[in-house]
Amino acid sequence: MPQRRPNILYIMSDDHAANAVSAYGSILARVFETPNIDRIGAEGVRLNNFFSTNAICTPARANILSGQYGHVNGVRTLNDVWTPGYRPNLAVSFQEAGYQNAIFGKWHLHRRPEGFDEYKYLYNSGEQGTYRNPEFNEKDRGVVQYKSYVTDIITDMALDFLRRRDRARPFFVMCHHKAPHDYWDYHERHAHLFDGIDIPEPVSLFEDRSHRSIASRDYGGSVTPRNKTRSLYVDFCRPHYVTGPLVGTETMTFEARGRAAYQKYLKDYLRVVAGIDDSVAALLKELEGQGLLDDTLVIYTSDQGMYLGEHDYQDKRWSYEEGLRSPFLVRYPKEIAAGAVRDDLMANVDIAPTLLDYAGVDTPEAMQGFSCRGMLAGDPAAGRRQEVYFRYWMHFAHRLENPAHYGIRTDRWKLIFYYGLPLDARGAIDEPTPAGWELYDMKNDPLELHNLYEDPICAEVREQLKARLVAVKQKIGDTDERYPDLLERV
Repeated sequence: MPQRRPNILYIMSDDHAANAVSAYGSILARVFETPNIDRIGAEGVRLNNFFSTNAICTPARANILSGQYGHVNGVRTLNDVWTPGYRPNLAVSFQEAGYQNAIFGKWHLHRRPEGFDEYKYLYNSGEQGTYRNPEFNEKDRGVVQYKSYVTDIITDMALDFLRRRDRARPFFVMCHHKAPHDYWDYHERHAHLFDGIDIPEPVSLFEDRSHRSIASRDYGGSVTPRNKTRSLYVDFCRPHYVTGPLVGTETMTFEARGRAAYQKYLKDYLRVVAGIDDSVAALLKELEGQGLLDDTLVIYTSDQGMYLGEHDYQDKRWSYEEGLRSPFLVRYPKEIAAGAVRDDLMANVDIAPTLLDYAGVDTPEAMQGFSCRGMLAGDPAAGRRQEVYFRYWMHFAHRLENPAHYGIRTDRWKLIFYYGLPLDARGAIDEPTPAGWELYDMKNDPLELHNLYEDPICAEVREQLKARLVAVKQKIGDTDERYPDLLERV
């Protein structure tokens, strides 16, 4: 008898840093645990090197569903719309294969989902939704407001679907949390989670950026950039800030204020994450109660990473490790041994081919990622990704966004090229940024505090990586014909 196709529960949060999952063993694990998310990896596999190819919400989601990079699927910035009818589409492939599909929570692709039997996606605030009393756009009812806390609402939607699904068909459920996207309005049940506790600080909280290239060391234009941790201080001091204002800091030094902002930022953020861990507990309990847990491929991940004070940053966008790297934990005991940990590379464009492989569905030729099913199971004969290509495009769309850049991450090295803004693409941007290169040894400098690009000892590695970068760009078709001067700089 052929093996039954697995059910698939894909749980994805928004802006959840791997460092905020206790299974990853960061400094935050000393004061904060995510036991239910951890359980997925403890009973399956945890990937240490899973990366988004564009560390921003909308492009990341299009990459996941299409299995393609942004220059191919057309979604490069927050404002781009994933074209209706676009193919390939992971959900459509599952639906055509007989799966019952549903998505609940954050969608953020600026048009109605296709390929889902049921959808309820966050609608208000530009499809970001709100933490309290959010609106959802529902397939059969239109826009509906719910009176409760968003993480709990999304969880209940997924639970309800699992209880009334068509039990003759396998299911593919995407449970997409808004949390922990800013601003971090936690549930009251977690209000006292860190009473009397100081959150450990990353060593790069006040990084000396003199080692950086000119393209990133002082970037921010004429105003304080939104992604400095200390820039949150202004938000936190507002009288009506969502979780209450930061008080008693008026006479503090500049550095002390930065530390106070960090404490509030991390405590609010981690309280929100605690709500997600509650959600995972409820979903796993439901699968267990139905006797489905071992027949279900369960994945926990995030659309990209998040800076939690590292490099004095909040938000994402930069392609340092904390922004690109996402948690990725998978449970499927029929193939994956419990407690496995893999350092192999995986990119978010690989998700669609991987899930289709588990379902026995052929990967559409137009998908650019490849299946990591064998790697997840620890098969030594399975193919391995040799590098992850990443690109951040938002500088083309918004003044004072981070500088546009691209690069590659291998098992040991990261090469980043900030190419500056081409003259014919400046548009309304009146502060073009300079070009610059950065090279990091991820084995000996995992915190990326020593840019080695100008180090003569690394000259040979540098040139090899630059050639490899050009080859990868050509292979995936991101060749920048519109801006030939970019290739000349490489």
